[in-house]
Amino acid sequence: MELYYREMGEGQPLVILHGLFGFSDNWQTQAKKFSDYYRVILVDLRNHGHSPWSDEFSYALMVEDLKSLFEKLNLHEVILLGHSMGGKVAMHFAQQYSATLNKLIVVDMGVKSYPLHHEHILKAFHQIDLSKLSARSEAESILKQFIDSEGVRQFLLKNLYWMEKGKLSWRVNFSVLEREMPEILSALPENEVLVSTLFIKGALSNYILEEDLPTIESYFPDSQFISIENAGHWVHAEAPDAFVDHVLGFCLR
Repeated sequence: MELYYREMGEGQPLVILHGLFGFSDNWQTQAKKFSDYYRVILVDLRNHGHSPWSDEFSYALMVEDLKSLFEKLNLHEVILLGHSMGGKVAMHFAQQYSATLNKLIVVDMGVKSYPLHHEHILKAFHQIDLSKLSARSEAESILKQFIDSEGVRQFLLKNLYWMEKGKLSWRVNFSVLEREMPEILSALPENEVLVSTLFIKGALSNYILEEDLPTIESYFPDSQFISIENAGHWVHAEAPDAFVDHVLGFCLR
């Protein structure tokens, strides 16, 4: 699959992968700062953003999608950064194509399997009938019934756009993602990666726990961990300055 991407800056490539229900637009603020130092490439994964939809969805497929993009853009010595599900894609990619990578950055995602925890989001989307909506605010009113966080609601609403006058559509393929949720939440295969790796977690997030660190280090022996205060799972958005500082500190040394 030919993925949509946008890029800015020049120099060594820094490829950024968004998380579940996200797309490249979520990372533009950080990308602009990174572009002072790197050629930043923001990618939309399959079934997200501006990339094509497919009934097939797996980490193996997303890795091959990304490999094709690397080949198309002739990317080498890449710094690969991924958040949440994008972090899992990045780790899978590193297990298969570590020779193409210079460094790896995983944002608030571990190597273990996770229990289902998106039920409220999926319930909300089942209640939204786009054919009956005349304004984005009507979708937000429905989301409020299921999702307390204003930040999460606005994050999800970024996926809603006017496909044509009077007709709203989603940029994310919810039906396939819901069906493949066990795959999305699955554990990483037990393969060692020797690429220098930085794991960044939000101190308020429970995606990476203290007891997870030994297992992560067994997969990624050349790794270090940073916890950013006053940030949850969307650490890059909740503590942007600290996040950018830690990423650049790791990449530039």
